[in-house]
Amino acid sequence: MLHLERVSSGYPNLPVLFDISFGVAAGELVSILGGNGAGKSTLLKTILGDVAVSEGEVVLGGERITRLPAHRRVAAGVSYSPEGRRVFPNLTVRENLVAGSHGVPSAELADQMAVVYELFPLLEERDRQRAGSLSGGEQQMLAIGRALMPRPKLLMVEEISLGLAPIVVNHLYVALRALCQRGLIVLVSEQFQRFEERYSDRWIVLERGTVVATGDRTDARRLRR
Repeated sequence: MLHLERVSSGYPNLPVLFDISFGVAAGELVSILGGNGAGKSTLLKTILGDVAVSEGEVVLGGERITRLPAHRRVAAGVSYSPEGRRVFPNLTVRENLVAGSHGVPSAELADQMAVVYELFPLLEERDRQRAGSLSGGEQQMLAIGRALMPRPKLLMVEEISLGLAPIVVNHLYVALRALCQRGLIVLVSEQFQRFEERYSDRWIVLERGTVVATGDRTDARRLRR
């Protein structure tokens, strides 16, 4: 479903990623790992279209999306939940979800919201509550729920566990695994110390903008050494 072919990207006068190649199948959860400055955020933003590709190709579902602007990639099935959650604090939970429903026909909006509420029942209980009054874990649920509203093929979540208790992180990963069972591709960027190998099918390690290691859950212990 998702394939990067020798992708290099970065910012004006600042190359960040170099010759990145990997593929992810439908229904897989893949962790993108590395320290600060490794290129994790840039990789996700390159797939989203916020950072321009200088070389290589990004392919989703057989379609080359490399030159598409970000809004066209969202329409093609790419969705992104950024670091820090970034919900709209003065809007309610429901209003936040509606704000993320780009391209969803109004007649189908309730059905897609029901999908999010099934995944995160607590959000339905907080439906009319302002997002700024939610706990950190609830805001992360809302950020992921909002990213699911356009009905993506690929969901990318940045630093999902940042600042959250382990029990909340586990709940979030269980929800992501449920999405994978429906055929969604999930990419999660994490620091090494927060890596949840039991929920990841595979992992990719970045260092200074290059892939330095890959593996699956069978050799995750080697990664922690």
